[in-house]
Amino acid sequence: MTTLICNCNQTMPLNPKALGEALDEDLTLHTTLCRRDAPAFQKACRSSDDLVVACTQESRLFTELSEQTEGAVSLDVRPIRFVNIRETGGWGREAAQATPKMAALLAAARLPDAEPVPTVTYKSAGRLLIIGALEDAERAAALVADVLDVTLFATGGAGMQARRFPVIAGDLPQVRGWLGAFDVQWTTRNPIDLDLCTRCNACVAACPEDAIGLDYQIDMGRCQSHRACVKACEAVGAINFQRAPQSHSEKFDLVLDLRPSVAGPPQDRRHPLGGPGAARVGGQYGPAFSQHAHPQGYVHLPGGLTDAAAMQVLIQLRDLVGEFEKPKFFTYKQKICAHSRNETVGCNACVEICSALAISSDVKRNQIAVNPNLCVGCGACTTVCPTGALSYAYPRASEQGVKLRTLLATYAKAGGHNAALLLHSQEAGAALISDLGRAAALDKTVRGVPARVIPLPLWHTASVGLDVWLTAFAYGASQVWVLMTGDEAPQYRDAVVEHMAVAQAIVSGLGYSGQHFQLIEARDARDLMALDAALGQAPAQGVKRRASFAVQAEKRATVELAIDHLLQDSATHPQRAQAGEALALPAASLLGTIAVNPDTCTLCLSCVSACPASALQDNTERPQLRFIEKNCVQCGLCASTCPENAITLTPRLLLSEQRKQLRVLNEAQPYQCIRCSKPFGTLKGIEVMLGKLAGHAMFKGEALERLKMCGDCRVVDIYSNPGETRISDL
Repeated sequence: MTTLICNCNQTMPLNPKALGEALDEDLTLHTTLCRRDAPAFQKACRSSDDLVVACTQESRLFTELSEQTEGAVSLDVRPIRFVNIRETGGWGREAAQATPKMAALLAAARLPDAEPVPTVTYKSAGRLLIIGALEDAERAAALVADVLDVTLFATGGAGMQARRFPVIAGDLPQVRGWLGAFDVQWTTRNPIDLDLCTRCNACVAACPEDAIGLDYQIDMGRCQSHRACVKACEAVGAINFQRAPQSHSEKFDLVLDLRPSVAGPPQDRRHPLGGPGAARVGGQYGPAFSQHAHPQGYVHLPGGLTDAAAMQVLIQLRDLVGEFEKPKFFTYKQKICAHSRNETVGCNACVEICSALAISSDVKRNQIAVNPNLCVGCGACTTVCPTGALSYAYPRASEQGVKLRTLLATYAKAGGHNAALLLHSQEAGAALISDLGRAAALDKTVRGVPARVIPLPLWHTASVGLDVWLTAFAYGASQVWVLMTGDEAPQYRDAVVEHMAVAQAIVSGLGYSGQHFQLIEARDARDLMALDAALGQAPAQGVKRRASFAVQAEKRATVELAIDHLLQDSATHPQRAQAGEALALPAASLLGTIAVNPDTCTLCLSCVSACPASALQDNTERPQLRFIEKNCVQCGLCASTCPENAITLTPRLLLSEQRKQLRVLNEAQPYQCIRCSKPFGTLKGIEVMLGKLAGHAMFKGEALERLKMCGDCRVVDIYSNPGETRISDL
């Protein structure tokens, strides 16, 4: 492994000896690695060792220089890893104390890349549908028509006289699909057939109500049935008021939606020079997709083509022709899913939180269905999943755990204390942190990123949850913060706050003082000062002994390992465990117990068959309902399934070893067969059944008595009773 560090023209106080000792490598300090010291980089490029460069600003220059260096190892064989230690620590008031953090960031960059995962493939031939006012759609089409096959769906407006693109119109109830597979269905009801219309404008001039606009559609609300337009169009025959509505369907690869965010009639643009008039087409005027995360290949520009961002979107659309791949971000294990059992819904957390509407309920199959084409990889579903049935696959939990352990272990090895882990998105969050570091370099009153704060980029800040947060704390992080920039769906923020409250309740309940888990919100550069204040808060109490366990593939297993370590490390745990104390947890907890009302429970054991985590168990030798609290995920399936409504959930963390042991929640006296005395049910269950069926016409006399028999005796009694009617008697 070769690591190259540079103090960026002496603007950072780097300590190569201390960094080298933490990384077990002899480091050379460079001053201008991207300029005068570039030969040192070229020399490293010729080596087969993995190469880490502590600079992200000049990553493009270094990449090009490597490609131009004779004898350099190909980037396809040995890619260069770039890491930012300048804005994240080297620039700021505490730069001199940031050596442990820099060592941690460099050590994490030296880790191998994530293992490959299955991919999702999109194929696009470049068929683009532009929905919006005709003049806006035509203007957008002109910018992409040289590479894309454009069709316009007009929602009003005034188009150009020349017919440059196919134009359709009508009622557009819905658009479904994703990149390369959009299914667009619409219904035409207007008397004017756009395929036959020649845009001669004869009908526009002839209409006495100005009911025909330059989108060549008739506003039926204004039309007074004079039919002057029909006469004017007689030679062409494009207008027919008796035409029946027709349904159409077509496939597109891309969709550009220029309609406003709020549904409503389009702006009046009947005449090229302005003026009154209708330009209305029936149908939906709001965007095709209202969810926060739109499908790949769909772009909504409610402001039209009015700014640089809109132009950037059109440039991106031009490139969406060909075959594309993305990681399949999730794995799903139906066996442990707590969504439903026996067509009864329990946990619905992933369905409710998904901002891409990629997750749906399949109650008949007792599972959920995740559409990988719609999934955007936010990972919020894995954060709220109580069982770990949905897990994040890119990177895997084990790989994320190795990075956490490497970061925090290297930080401690370099002499760092009270590490605060700052989880942020790798685009918007990273840009915000860079802005903070740059501001600190220019303005000495700005603190910058404190020396003890270690930024860790994620694909999405909602992709990690309780298991990762508690693991990071057990590994030695004093605090774990999540930075959100406003790009996230609102429900993601709420979920992170709720689950952080669970993590904080566990840590605080075990006697660790301070605020350990926190959500930090900053939307733009104006929030940098507030962000600076939040990052500068006092450290919280951490663990006395850092954990060494490895993060498991199963979420629940990792949570249990973290809790076990904290229980052993906590100074207050032994006495409280001996007293059988339990920590009350918030409602979002995936840990807890259940309470069973013995007065109403009949021990039907329907809850046992519904439990996805084997927390509820029966006893084959006697009528008992038993429970292992450690396994309970608080999904609520048992409570939803119970016909007597005898079960209530109680989120908590039991501190004694009893949470891992079987305990009896309810037991009953067995009911013995009145014929052979074999127990076959519970006394209460049989009594309830007899009470409900006593007045039924089918259960009178001997039939009711048979309900008191076991299954074998019931059959014997039917065939041995001389008063029973037999088929041979008919």
